[in-house]
Parts: sequence; structure tokens; C-alpha cells
Amino acid sequence: MAEQAKRPVKITETILRDAHQSLIATRMSTEEMLPVLEKMDKVGYHSVECWGGATFDASLRFLKEDPWDRLRKIRQGFKNTKLQMLFRGQNILGYRHYADDVVEYFVQKSLANGIDIIRIFDALNDIRNLESTVKATNKENGHAQIAISYTLGDAYTIDYYVKMAKSIESLGASSICIKDMAGLLVPYEATKLVTALKKAVSIPIDLHTHYTSGVAAMTYMKAVEAGCDIIDTAMSPFAMGTSQPATEVLVETFKGTPYDTGFDQKLLAEIADYFRPIRDKSLETGILNPKVMGVDIKTLLYQVPGGMLSNLVSQLKEQKAEDKYYDVLEEIPRVRKDFGEPPLVTPSSQIVGTQAVLNVLAGERYKMVTKESKALLSGQYGKTAKPFNPEVQKKVIGDEKPITCRPADLIEPELHKIEAEIADWKEQDEDVLSYALFPQVAMDFFKYRQAQRTGVDVTEADTANKAYPV
Repeated sequence: MAEQAKRPVKITETILRDAHQSLIATRMSTEEMLPVLEKMDKVGYHSVECWGGATFDASLRFLKEDPWDRLRKIRQGFKNTKLQMLFRGQNILGYRHYADDVVEYFVQKSLANGIDIIRIFDALNDIRNLESTVKATNKENGHAQIAISYTLGDAYTIDYYVKMAKSIESLGASSICIKDMAGLLVPYEATKLVTALKKAVSIPIDLHTHYTSGVAAMTYMKAVEAGCDIIDTAMSPFAMGTSQPATEVLVETFKGTPYDTGFDQKLLAEIADYFRPIRDKSLETGILNPKVMGVDIKTLLYQVPGGMLSNLVSQLKEQKAEDKYYDVLEEIPRVRKDFGEPPLVTPSSQIVGTQAVLNVLAGERYKMVTKESKALLSGQYGKTAKPFNPEVQKKVIGDEKPITCRPADLIEPELHKIEAEIADWKEQDEDVLSYALFPQVAMDFFKYRQAQRTGVDVTEADTANKAYPV
């Protein structure tokens, strides 16, 4: 048999973003990251994911750090490696849709402060909610990677994913990511999916998954053999469980094959040695719960992401209704179907999960409805893969006429108004964006920042605005 041509797999390292977001609630501080950046820069990663997702909110809210300052410092540490962020389309890094002017300005500032690759996704896979971000990224000469939120259900056939991939390519994306947030993509399905996508499009394909269900490393192996160009991994101290497979393990797996990364295991071992005490400290303080480090097979049984399951348990605990756990698990797929079968990822996972809890606790379906469920059923989040259940939609929104346009078309430009609101607190252009996304949290941070500099606690009179504990 002829020897296969070399096709080294590229690696996106997630330890500075998704790995610690998944395992320790995004609590790794900038100070903990900086000493190891020079070593990480020598590895030869395709990119290092270090920003976006929940890092922005957590930096301001819990660590009392400026996320923009973090990005600038990380950029200084990586002279040769591309930096990557996660961006929720029209939601940016927040939980509502923002006006196009805010989206464009955020993209501009992210790239100006050091980001090279922006991974853009929409919870409903509604391409319209990605348009502004892609245009803005391309305008600033950044790399726009569009992520397809991977899920299971009647609507989600190989044909569905192929059509979406073709739309993504024609939208002007530079690469595609299969974003498997719940670890639902099993190895042989990965072979089928990647093979089909490689035939359909010519831009590179990245696969992102989580170890939650226990199959992720095998899935990566089959995906790479089928032609996947890039995989997302995490350094071993923050790998596995609800995080990604371990970088060193995949590097060793592909060693001596056509997919050999060429990475130096000695260098990787030194980087792992650096992160291990941070992991040990997280275990001691309880921020790292051993529960999230194992395999949760319920993920495959119920098709529910690990984070959503833990959220569900705490919601039921609060209501003293833990005995209803399995009733709620059975209700989740029914609600999801009623809601047009969306992928379960932020914010749709929270909307579906909370509504399922309310349906079970109220003893009658949709007797109590959250404002988010109402917004989803009235089209305010965008278009779902399947139509809503018309009876449920009628019961929830009544005679209100649902919107069918791109939701952001109904939002007036907002930058000017936001600028005016924080004029007294603004110390850098980027403060406007921090405030746009998280008004209360950002304002608390601005007051804290001023207090640190002047020694005067401007929050003294308002105990609700005291710094959050780390």
C-alpha cells in the first residue's frame, strides 16, 4: 500500500478559555496565565483560544479584571501564535441581541486589541444572526470562523449540515467549526459528517467537542482520518470531564502517522507542570468539583449538555423538588420539540431547561411561562430548524404577531446612547463595549477601578455594589 501523504492535524489550545470555563467556572486569572505564555508560544499551535465566551463577564464580575487589559497582555506574550475568541453572533458575549453598530464596534476592538480568529455561532443556527459579525471581521481583515451548533433530532440530518456549511462558505467565512457543545458526536458519525462536509466545501474544518460523554478523543481520531483539519484540545491538567480531550494525548496518538503534529512532548510536559498547581488549588478551594471531571453518560441518553444538567439539579434543589428530576428530563425533549427543536446551547439550553422545570412543577404545561420562552416563540431569537408547535405558540404569545425578519433589523443603533450614559466613567474606548454588554457589572467594575486608584471606595454607600468575591 502506498504511503499516505503527510497531513499534520492542527491544534487549537483551549486551556486559556473553554477548558477553565468548563471546569472551574472561568475563574483562571490573567496573573495565573501570563508566566507560561512564552512557553506556549513555542509549541506551534494553530491558535490559542483565550478570550470571549464567558471570560468577559467573569473577568469583570468575579475577578475584578478588565477583560480588554487581559487580551492586550496575552497578545504581548504570544509573538508567533494566533489568538482566538468565541463570539455569540448578534448576542456578542451577552444574552440579548445587540444593534449592528455595537456588533461592528466590538469586532473592530477585539481585532485591534489582539484577536486573529473570531469563532462565531448562533444558538439557533440562524445564519442571519451571523451576517454582521462576519462582514465586520472580514472588513478588519480578521479570520471569521463560523461554528455550526451540532445537535441531534429529526431536523439535523447530514443534508442539513451540508446545506448550512455551503451557506457559511458563501457568507464569506474563512473556516467552519463543528461545535459539539454537549459531546453528542460519536466516532463513526464524525466520519460521515466530516466526509460529507469536506466534499461540499473547500474551506478548512475544525472540530470542537467536550469529553462529557466519554467519546471525544475517539471522535477526534475518526474525524481527523476523515479529513478534519483542526481539533480543539486542552492541556492535561484542565482536560477531560466537561472540558476537551488532552492535548498531549492527541499529540502522542498521531505521532508517526500522516497526521503527526510535530509538537515537542517535553515542552508540553513543562506547560502541564505549570498548570497542575492551579488545578490542585482549584480542587482544594472547591471551585473544581470532582463531579465535572468524570464521564456523564446521561449526556448521550438525554442529549442534554453537562452544564444544563447541573443547572437543572440546582433549580430543582431550590424548589425542594429533586424527586422531579427524571420527570423534567423527560419533559426537556418535549419542550425542545414545541420550540422548533433548537440546539441546546446558551441561551436556548437555559430557556428550554427552565421551561421544562416550570411545566413539571406547575402540573400543567405552559401554565407558567418565562419571558425568554415568550421571546423565543415570538421570533425574537431568530428562526429555528423546525416550525414551533402552533398550539403552544398560541397559548404562550396569544394574538401577538411573531416576527419573521432578522431580529437585529428591529434594533435601532445604540452606541451613541451608551457612550453618553458612561461619559463620566470612560477611561478607554473599550469601556463603552463593556458597559453595552453588562451595564450593572461593568459599572460596578468602573467604581472598583476608580477606588483602587484613588483609595476612595465609591461603592461605600451602596453595599449591593461591593466587589464580588473571587
